[in-house]
Amino acid sequence: MKVSHVRLGDFRNYESLDFAPAAGLNLLVGSNAQGKSNLLEAIAMLATGKSFRAHRESELIRNGAERAEVGGEATIPAGAIALRCTISRTPAGTRKSFEVNGGAVGFARFLGRTRVVTFVPADLQLVSGGPALRRSFLNGALAQLSPVYYRDLALYQKVVQQKSALLRGAIAPDRDLLLAYNDELVRPASALIAARRAFVDEIATATAAIYARWSGTRERLGVTYAPNPEGDVREALGNAVESEVRRRTTLVGPHRDDLRLLVDGKPLAAFGSQGQQRTAVLALKVAEYDVMRARTGDAPILLLDDVLSELDAERAGGFLGAVEGFEQAFLTATELPRHVGAAATWSIRAATVMPR
Repeated sequence: MKVSHVRLGDFRNYESLDFAPAAGLNLLVGSNAQGKSNLLEAIAMLATGKSFRAHRESELIRNGAERAEVGGEATIPAGAIALRCTISRTPAGTRKSFEVNGGAVGFARFLGRTRVVTFVPADLQLVSGGPALRRSFLNGALAQLSPVYYRDLALYQKVVQQKSALLRGAIAPDRDLLLAYNDELVRPASALIAARRAFVDEIATATAAIYARWSGTRERLGVTYAPNPEGDVREALGNAVESEVRRRTTLVGPHRDDLRLLVDGKPLAAFGSQGQQRTAVLALKVAEYDVMRARTGDAPILLLDDVLSELDAERAGGFLGAVEGFEQAFLTATELPRHVGAAATWSIRAATVMPR
């Protein structure tokens, strides 16, 4: 798949933009704070409907404006598709709306019409950061691949929020209501765990092979899924009731899952060097790309935000060489990188994109 046009209105520092990228590798070159990452963020939103970097969605609207628009056309296996995401300021807060081929749709019907794999410097914390980062990695890939997964995730999160609010209440929680919430959690929790387990099984094999090829050693990289709970969901929820009431929090469920990365059986975060950790993350992202392509029969769009500055030449070259067969990719850099063959090179300055 590939994006043929990107149109922005009052998005981040872009007052207006009509950008027609090329197929293949698009190299976006410019100094910091000129709009390179903002453009990648907009392209990602055409697939995911969300920012991969904003803390608050109001940050996406240009200063002084009331709404921002991200629109574009893409070519997918089914043909051409037009997508639009609008972010508006309202008295009740920021509101988003979505369109597909000119018709309004909900978020669930917008998500995954195109698919992207992003790699940003923050991803290098996937090994050493907290479990929430790794759960976000799993959710980001699986929600693009499966509308059913996204619906299960949204339902699960809604019920967990309701249950957690009940447990945090000023008075002792109603036991019948607490058990009713547990009953509602069983099906979506079980579905999320099954989907994550299958996905991790696929990426684990690919990640280990890629890491072995790059590391040049016999050390083995393991990627394993750590579900919560390990066993039957209904039984685990029932067994945890007293502890949850006492501690006033939801202790059981896939919102507490983790993804473990091991080198020769030992935790990579504790026993791996910085070089080993970075190589592992690169291998994990390539594996995500490969699995997404294999599952759909179509290469996702690849978005690489300033990753070359974070990597030595050997790892950067290995990563770019490993991601083969893409129809379209975008790579940002502050300087024109050596030995990177691009289909098109663009200069970005003060939110203006020009051929270089």
